Amino acid sequence: MGCRPTTAINVGRMYGRTGAFTTNQQQGMGKRNMDALSEEEKRLFPLKTVTSVVSLFESILKRTTEPDLALLSIIVGCIENTLTCNQQILSGAKSTVLTTTVDETSEKPLAIPPVRKEDDFPEIEWPIVEALYVKFRAVIKSSVDVTQYGCPEFATRELVKRVSDVIWNTLTRSYYKDRAHLQSLYSYLTGNKLDCFGVALAVVAGCQVLGFNDVRLALSEDHAWVIFGLEGKETAEVTWHGKGNEDKRGQPVDAGIQARSWLYVSGNPVICSRFTEVASLVSSINPSITATTDSLEVASMQQSLLWVLYDTGHLTRYPMALGNLADLEELSPTPGRCHCGQLFSQAIEVARRCYGNSHVYPYTYQGGYFYRNRMYKEALESWANAADAIRSYNYSREDEEIYKEFLEIANELIPFVMKVEGSGHSARSILKDSECFAHLLRFYDGICQWEEGSCTPVLHIGWAKPLVNTISKFDSQVRRHVVISCSEVAEEDTPVTKPPEGKAEFHRENLDANANQVVLPWPLAKEQEKEERLVDSHVGDKTADQKAWLGSTVLAALTDLCGRTVLSPAFFLGPDTKTGSYTQAIHSLNISGTAASTDSPVKIVNKPKLYLRSHKMAGLKDLLLSEKLNTHAISLQLTAQSQVQLGGRKLRGEEAKDAKQEGRDANLSRPKRTRKE
Repeated sequence: MGCRPTTAINVGRMYGRTGAFTTNQQQGMGKRNMDALSEEEKRLFPLKTVTSVVSLFESILKRTTEPDLALLSIIVGCIENTLTCNQQILSGAKSTVLTTTVDETSEKPLAIPPVRKEDDFPEIEWPIVEALYVKFRAVIKSSVDVTQYGCPEFATRELVKRVSDVIWNTLTRSYYKDRAHLQSLYSYLTGNKLDCFGVALAVVAGCQVLGFNDVRLALSEDHAWVIFGLEGKETAEVTWHGKGNEDKRGQPVDAGIQARSWLYVSGNPVICSRFTEVASLVSSINPSITATTDSLEVASMQQSLLWVLYDTGHLTRYPMALGNLADLEELSPTPGRCHCGQLFSQAIEVARRCYGNSHVYPYTYQGGYFYRNRMYKEALESWANAADAIRSYNYSREDEEIYKEFLEIANELIPFVMKVEGSGHSARSILKDSECFAHLLRFYDGICQWEEGSCTPVLHIGWAKPLVNTISKFDSQVRRHVVISCSEVAEEDTPVTKPPEGKAEFHRENLDANANQVVLPWPLAKEQEKEERLVDSHVGDKTADQKAWLGSTVLAALTDLCGRTVLSPAFFLGPDTKTGSYTQAIHSLNISGTAASTDSPVKIVNKPKLYLRSHKMAGLKDLLLSEKLNTHAISLQLTAQSQVQLGGRKLRGEEAKDAKQEGRDANLSRPKRTRKE
């Protein structure tokens, strides 16, 4: 974790295949690039500690002018790649010479002095950063002639598309979807490689070089595009996603929003200012060296820079960056700063307040934090909240990242929680908490509703088996303690109506062990009502808290000692019992119930209420509450084909109707299946 790897700075890659820029080329870039940093800021070079990088960013963010995206992306990218890329150390020299694993024998690697103990990383010289900065400006300026577009005051779709084409056509012909450290302009200028976010950032930085400051980043949770125009109402695709849909570049994103795809967050992306774009490039820093090893120096730099942006107010509308900062704080808390749990909660609050609860990752970030700290009930609630956020979308193939996130939660994390909690017999186990069971059902209800209306099914047998195994861990008593509703009208809002003549009035309390309604004969029902009035009058002078404590203690004791459902006092004390004997019985139950309540098999809490919105989970209601689970029926119901779109294909009845109107035979509307001989 704490190793200090370094990488070669390749001379040929840095200055282009044709060598370094000439003096005329550098002068042709104009004076503006020489003013990218002030003289005071240049004196911070060479950068060799995290403190020097933080000082540079603080100075730039305090300016009245907008920061230069290209310059900052080159700086952080250079440090990240220096500390994280794989190297092969060549011994036998006075200085440590390092080369990359890529075969570039035709180009000479540059020798880098060893890292001193007081430094965090090899020295980053200003001439190196300036050369890369000049190269990027040269690529954009020489490839885009603004006069061809009439020198507009604001960017046009054609101009944005042109800048996107320039970046796109200078990349290597491969897609690097899951490769790390390809999100900065340093990667673009030294290796011609960029990931999805890197392309979008490069387009915005290129438009800034051309003087079009109305072009800004729009960030969803797994995609990026740009907005531009007078009021920022125009949108354009500038990058690829998935397997490389380059044909979308230049098109507006309206189709993705109308399709209710999570990739476009229902038209609620993070609209970046120039400072928020700086926050995005800092948040995209990846400190990983391998799958199991991170660079502490890069993580420390990212954490410090995020705090600088947090203090200047540039993370107030950026949930993803807040989640990244919280993750870093969990690993290495900063003295004097707020706890990481508060940052997770703040990210969720921002997602709800600013983006209509359309972002999912703030909940999964928080759920992961609770899971790692063995706060399993809170983790289940966070995952259920994440499913509530995803239920408003339609699933598509482009949503594979969030699909894998939910699949991991359902098939790995939740089963592990059940395994840990089921291994002991603690009275505090979440398996005895009906609220946890309600969170579990709400999680799967959100997944099922995400599937409804989608062109592609979500749930398959791989989802069903873990769900059935998890539900079976909860006792029937715990499951039946959840009040499940599948109606729009809440139970407490239902108007009170008298039962029809000859019918007994239904109460949820009048259920036997199999959830069947218990209908008492008329004389016994009247006697029960009389006894209940006597009990109410006896305890009427007690406070509400005493009544609640008395009722819960008695119920816990009776449930533990008798193992049967309490119907009424008359059920246990008999119809001839007087008030005095009832009081004595209550007193005796209080004594035994005080000790028994601590070991009660079911936590005595208010019944959690759950409203199921998906058709699949609503159909499972009776199966979930039954005393004995029918696991086979649950699996069949969960994996049944949901209400998916038919892709424009008409139903059989509609085809027959159209054929009748057109005066042709309905049987001829589709070819017959050939008969097998």
